[in-house]
Amino acid sequence: MKKLIVLGLMAAFGSAHAAELFNNGAAVAGTPPLSIIRVGGTLFGAGAQGNIPNLVADNFTVGATPWNVESLSFFSYQSFAASQFTFTGVTWSIVSGDVNAGTVVASGTTTATNGGLAGYRVTPTTLTNTDRAIFQVNVDIPDVTLNSGNYWLRWGLTGTAASGPWQPPTADGAIGNATQSLANGSFLSVVDAGDQLGVEFPFIIQGSLVPEPGTWALMLAGGLAVAGAARRRQQKG
Repeated sequence: MKKLIVLGLMAAFGSAHAAELFNNGAAVAGTPPLSIIRVGGTLFGAGAQGNIPNLVADNFTVGATPWNVESLSFFSYQSFAASQFTFTGVTWSIVSGDVNAGTVVASGTTTATNGGLAGYRVTPTTLTNTDRAIFQVNVDIPDVTLNSGNYWLRWGLTGTAASGPWQPPTADGAIGNATQSLANGSFLSVVDAGDQLGVEFPFIIQGSLVPEPGTWALMLAGGLAVAGAARRRQQKG
């Protein structure tokens, strides 16, 4: 009985609290949803062709409460793909510490699923151009627990179209520290050639917060109390 209660509590907690743990910035913005090259910039997207491999990376931080990561979402385009979802897979890794020399906590190559057409990557003077359709690319990964600390998410994508995949910056044009590895080389800062400034890449991490031991104890005690009350009612009946 106790084992069943514990399993039930774990399932209930996970399903109730599965959520967006981290969002590194919107891929598109406005109506219609667009990703517009920032003023002074010229970068459409960084090469993220995972089969070469060309990979991109950006960082995130886990606070005091550990995360149970269950899935990842990326945003990418293949030029001139007629607004069709052409992505087939994602090669990804989560690295603790330095993007190059840190410890790989988890990694894999996972089938891509279509999260929907997000919008288009355009210039300020070609707002109606549809050559670069940005899609949300979702991957379910084996659950991984991340404790408090600094991490990098590294990824590359594969697709069936001839051009790309390409990784667009966040739609707000934020100046950041995103990096890129070309042909399995070291990760170096991505700098927009137009303004010589860094960029941020959009991605989302989903999962649940890991309860502290004290929280589990309270949940278990409450579950046992409920079970005990139900058993006493059955005996009286």
